[in-house]
Amino acid sequence: MSGERADVKEMLAIAVRAFVDHPDQVSVSRVRKQDSTILELKVAPGDLGRVIGRQGRTARALRALVSLAGEKLNERLHLQILD
Repeated sequence: MSGERADVKEMLAIAVRAFVDHPDQVSVSRVRKQDSTILELKVAPGDLGRVIGRQGRTARALRALVSLAGEKLNERLHLQILD
């Protein structure tokens, strides 16, 4: 199952790289907290607005994607966008 977890991390990175201006500065790290796992997304400062989107729609969609992937793995996954 660890391979699937790595796939979720990579899936998120690939999705974000597709629409930011500086794809080489996209990084995703995994932080384990009590009963859940947080995927921390870091992007270039100029790309932060693109990742958040208008009224937070893009960020909400990315969080939903990560959460659904976590459900498939029977794991609580959350997305945190770092600035």
